Amino acid sequence: MSNFTVTEPAQEYLKNLIDTQNLADPKGDQILGVRLGVERAGSPRAETILSYCRTDTLDDTVFEVAFGELKFYVDKKSEKYLEEATINYDSENFGGQLTIKAPNSKMPKLGEDASLEDKVNYVLWNDVNPMVAMHGGEVNLVEITEDKIAILSFGGGCQGCAQVDITLKHGVEDQLLQSVPELSGVKDITDHSDTSNAYY
Repeated sequence: MSNFTVTEPAQEYLKNLIDTQNLADPKGDQILGVRLGVERAGSPRAETILSYCRTDTLDDTVFEVAFGELKFYVDKKSEKYLEEATINYDSENFGGQLTIKAPNSKMPKLGEDASLEDKVNYVLWNDVNPMVAMHGGEVNLVEITEDKIAILSFGGGCQGCAQVDITLKHGVEDQLLQSVPELSGVKDITDHSDTSNAYY
């Protein structure tokens, strides 16, 4: 069962495009499908990618979802970010336009079984980054260590900023440790010697 929706107009549009390629295996079966995934998932720069793919070259990093005769191959890592996504085709808009709306691609819903990484990213993009964005900055999660320390990277106006220690200690770190009590600490690995974009 899929966690995203493909409207009938979109199914028809994509199926027609695939059929015009006229690619089939020796048995006459169609070997073109639609691949769906999210690049930079869980970040403000997340982008939903839809492309055609040969079904005979796919590996176990995807799973199949069928909409009638149309088959989608979804990147497993993108599954939760595609929840409630909708693919639609509007024939009356600009001569025909395929649209993809994925409301959870930048910040997926958090369930009870959410990973520590997802919880940290949720706080960063929902609470921390709107605050530092006022100074042209952003904070990204690099990794979470085995000791449950969140390794962060500061970018934009935060990189090289003279106030970054205050921002980290009294802003980001406090917010993360309060919102995600499973964390044992927060560490910044940004090279702040580069002050070319610093706000202060």
